[in-house]
Amino acid sequence: MTLHPQAQAFVDTLAETDSPTWEELGVAKAREVFETFEEMCGEGPDLTRVEDHTMPCGLRIRLYCDRSETVPVTMFFHGGGWVLGNLRTHDALCRRLAKASGCAVVAVDYRLSPEHPFPIPVQDCYRATEYVVEHAARLGVDATRLAVAGDSAGGHLVASVAIKARDEAAFPIALQVLMYPVIEPNFETASYRQYADGFGLTRDSMKWFWRQFLGDKPAAREAVPSRAESHSNLPPALIITAQYDVLRDEGDQYAEQLRSAGVDVTHRQQQGMLHAFLHFAGIFDTGMQVGHQVGVEIGERLRA
Repeated sequence: MTLHPQAQAFVDTLAETDSPTWEELGVAKAREVFETFEEMCGEGPDLTRVEDHTMPCGLRIRLYCDRSETVPVTMFFHGGGWVLGNLRTHDALCRRLAKASGCAVVAVDYRLSPEHPFPIPVQDCYRATEYVVEHAARLGVDATRLAVAGDSAGGHLVASVAIKARDEAAFPIALQVLMYPVIEPNFETASYRQYADGFGLTRDSMKWFWRQFLGDKPAAREAVPSRAESHSNLPPALIITAQYDVLRDEGDQYAEQLRSAGVDVTHRQQQGMLHAFLHFAGIFDTGMQVGHQVGVEIGERLRA
């Protein structure tokens, strides 16, 4: 399928404005710019409960819920290449997930790279999940019905937390939701070559994000979900990829890797869409409709 006309208009605008890339901006300026994209994220619905909590270790979490009764809980790990993003940048997406699923959604303000490289973001997300499980009654959620979800680099954190939870037999996860996830630093896949530049997220930007995340160290096995010693006995997975995305092939391949290990996998490659179409659902009308449709699918899976 060709790139959707409104998505094409978006990438044309990027080319015309010739805006600096994330790596050209540098860490501090890139974070400032990323926070200005609120209009691109679309509207988030009003909810019964939106609460900020601070864990004893200092990590912040935000709970979203539209029910008064105790409901299942979905941990949410935001994207942004492990470098960008916070509770505010993904607020609308978390609100939509909570509304569509009927679950509580708990977003994690994990520490960012390069100041906090691997494994710190993974450890933060894992620790926040442990905290929600241990304090479920106080938070008003049912952590015996627990899912983990995330977009882009947040999808990487989802996969990493799911593997760590299995290995440590810490808490059962009923579903992992990976939205156009980062999986491995392999920049020679067909999608990386085909969409290296001119489609929003670029190959050079992803190389830069990985450098911030890994620091000066080579990629350890634990930093790359596809290199885990085993993928058996992992939670069922819903994996969403986008056709015109440098990350498409690694997400598609991870879906097949999990399926080959006996994991129950539902995989959708969204045709005509760019990276981050669920997060930046306000960019184009039809993109919002597609995002809504996929959001409903995610919500139905979480509810189930």
